[in-house]
Amino acid sequence: MYASFFGLKHSPFSIAPDPRYLYMSERHREALAHLLYGVQGGGGVVLLTGEIGAGKTTVCRCFLEQVPADCQVAYIFNPQLTVPELLQTVCDEFGIVVPPASASLKTYIDALNAHLLAAHAKGRQCLLIIDEAQHLSAEVLEQLRLLTNLETRERKLLQIVLIGQPELRTLLAGAGLEQLAQRVIARYHLDALTPPETAAYVAHRLAVAGLAGPLPFDAAALRRIHASSGGVPRRINLLCDRALLGAFAEGRPRVGSRIVERAAAEVFDAAAAAARRRRSAPLVLGLAGVLGGAALLGAGWMLGTHDRRPGAGAQAAAASAAPHASAVPVPAAQASEAVATAASFALVAGSASAPVAPAAAASQAAAAAAELPPLLPTPGLAVFPSDEAQAWRTLAPLWGWQPSPATAADPCLQARAQGLRCFRTGAGTLTQLRQLDRPALLLLRDGDGKARHARLVALGPQRATLAADDRAYAVSIDELAQWWRGDFATIWRPPDGYSRLLEPGAEGPAVDALAQGLAQWRREPPPPPGQVLQGALAANLASFQLAQGLKVDGIAGPTTFMLLNRALGVAEPHLAAGSPER
Repeated sequence: MYASFFGLKHSPFSIAPDPRYLYMSERHREALAHLLYGVQGGGGVVLLTGEIGAGKTTVCRCFLEQVPADCQVAYIFNPQLTVPELLQTVCDEFGIVVPPASASLKTYIDALNAHLLAAHAKGRQCLLIIDEAQHLSAEVLEQLRLLTNLETRERKLLQIVLIGQPELRTLLAGAGLEQLAQRVIARYHLDALTPPETAAYVAHRLAVAGLAGPLPFDAAALRRIHASSGGVPRRINLLCDRALLGAFAEGRPRVGSRIVERAAAEVFDAAAAAARRRRSAPLVLGLAGVLGGAALLGAGWMLGTHDRRPGAGAQAAAASAAPHASAVPVPAAQASEAVATAASFALVAGSASAPVAPAAAASQAAAAAAELPPLLPTPGLAVFPSDEAQAWRTLAPLWGWQPSPATAADPCLQARAQGLRCFRTGAGTLTQLRQLDRPALLLLRDGDGKARHARLVALGPQRATLAADDRAYAVSIDELAQWWRGDFATIWRPPDGYSRLLEPGAEGPAVDALAQGLAQWRREPPPPPGQVLQGALAANLASFQLAQGLKVDGIAGPTTFMLLNRALGVAEPHLAAGSPER
């Protein structure tokens, strides 16, 4: 709401763990270093703790993007499990199939041990990450200790990372868990930010959001932000977001300590806020006026200007009142803000210098937004294909390519003949999907562990739109979290001459394409051919990776080129900006 008023392109203070906004304070760098050390530490347990909102999950997301390629990750974000459920979940995360008829603690442990030994023989590491680990029961923690006994003569086979609130340290220090505590090879407690770090944190997030001018907070406001938030990043985000909204409501381009103080009362202290409202309510009334006006404008757009046909408003109201069960599936191409087909996008070759998608595509997306995809029907994941090749045949046409069903060749091998590449990861996040902003195939698993492949069409704050063939369905993010563990694949178009990751010192046509794209992003003249990935070009690449929330490693690979295309407005298939929230 206030973004354009302050010259921002995005909302800077969302509480979602978006790696793009990760501010690496000295303590955050140390926390990340402890996690990375743990992966290389030869097994055992790594412990990361911190107060609520200190940034533990965001550090973990950054860590996941930097784990070695030979490391297989199992990530558990719901630790309220029994011992059998824990073992079943770990096996599921590692893709270990245990027949339900023979499932027992011994069966799960034997299958896990066999998998770990096979991975070790191939030179691979297995990493188990458990978030919110302060909720683990003593019985589950003891089972985790027993899992650290799976080893060879040289090393432990399973590396375990526990992430949780300070109570986790107290829990491990308690009676009965001394043996597990002795297996902790690295531990770190993530403290709050100092006053200078708080000011740098606020400036960093505003810069990532597109701020080009002076900081909208004065020095007194920044001091008040730290005092009120205690230096906890999540509290800083909540406070700054409310303070900017308050300044916007008053039409002030600068945020002073008075506005921050009122915003803190609103966000952190309901009693103080109530007393303040009784004494003086200009800010509150201003905010209410802005929010109310926005709601009226939104209602007018939905019921009036968006569809001027006679009776359109009544039809919209009737449609919203209709029960979800009676909804009829709509074609995926007509789903809310569905991605445009290849006919709506010009295919791009080489270094991504094509113009932005035409306005016609945007108008088609706006028209499609009037359609609400139905909720996923009762069979659930059964509507999505189990055959991956079949799923690829629904994704590939968005890039103007159709895999041949007459050949048994891997669709990704066929893609190379079209100048395209497949990108796969087993550690993806919703944040990464939003960041890449392109249709993708999600690998989902039902309650029986059976794999299904769904095409991601749209992604909103609370809902996603998934497509099966020509049908689209809405699912809640909570439902998606039950089925999706981070495995996804998508398509990208590499620059001419790209054959592998572009590392420091690389040269050739792909490096020239990278240099031209970065120059366009920086609004600089195009460089001459014959570029080498070093010096100024390497510095430009590092700046781009930092701005995009990527690992700043100076290596240009699929994610770097996909995000560079997005930053340049290259005409490629995109995810919808959001999925309709019912």
